[in-house]
Amino acid sequence: MPTETPPVSIDRRLLISAASGVAAGAAAGLVGGVMAAHAAQPRVVALAPDKRFADKVVVVTGGTSGIGKAAVERFAREGASVAFCGRREALGREVQDQIKRAGGKVLYVRADVREEKDVAAFVEQTVAAFGGIDIAFNNAGISIEKPLHEFALEDWNDVVNTNLRGVFLAMKHQIPRMIERGGGVILVTSSMVANYTSAQRSVYTATKTGLIGMVRSAALDYADRGIRVNAILPGVTDTAFIRRLAGTDAMPDELWRVAAAQWGKTNLRGLKRMATPEEIAIFAVAMASPELTYLTGASLSADGGGGVG
Repeated sequence: MPTETPPVSIDRRLLISAASGVAAGAAAGLVGGVMAAHAAQPRVVALAPDKRFADKVVVVTGGTSGIGKAAVERFAREGASVAFCGRREALGREVQDQIKRAGGKVLYVRADVREEKDVAAFVEQTVAAFGGIDIAFNNAGISIEKPLHEFALEDWNDVVNTNLRGVFLAMKHQIPRMIERGGGVILVTSSMVANYTSAQRSVYTATKTGLIGMVRSAALDYADRGIRVNAILPGVTDTAFIRRLAGTDAMPDELWRVAAAQWGKTNLRGLKRMATPEEIAIFAVAMASPELTYLTGASLSADGGGGVG
């Protein structure tokens, strides 16, 4: 269940138009466009991990794809024992198998964060497998986009119960286990829509803004129990979810890269491109770092200076 819904609406027509323009060009032009799109991405230097989370147990909700999947992989790479959940079982098993083959310690549990029994079972299976919980990345979320008066009550419930109630349920069951360990870190995925939003996103914006309020108060509830609680505010992130939202999930990957790069240059300020899931995951992992002992109740942005162009 991805969460990286963009703070600016992904206009399907603009992306289709950008892709069509590329497709109309000669083959050499397409190759050049693809090379330019790749060049716009950051060069990530692969450093040997220092295993700073080697003695930690991490739980991630919404970990089967996008930012959540990237975070599961990153925490595992840095030595953590990682349990993650999501509703899409085939994807969950695939992520689990990949990490296990690489030598990581990982557990996938099918769970729907809207259901308290699922959340409780996820937490208990994590404790049974790994002995406790030290870090939680509550990342699961969805979006439905339409004018407010067109929302059916079922639409409202789906978004609110996933994005806001789901985080509440996760924290409710995670916190007692962290108290048993003498402390921990909770990280919540909000969104830059809490700072700037757009039309047709009122319910999503309400939930992501509500998470910031939850984080601020919960940080005070548990400061004296050694639990730090913070929120991350991602900008537009290039994931399969974004492609579905734009109606371009069937578009060939190379064509998508060109269209997305052109859209970013026109619609996003700052770095003028979408983030990669790995960039946001690295930011989240850094916020969970044991070195950041004085960070709590904060909402930190990772949006590349983006927003409405």
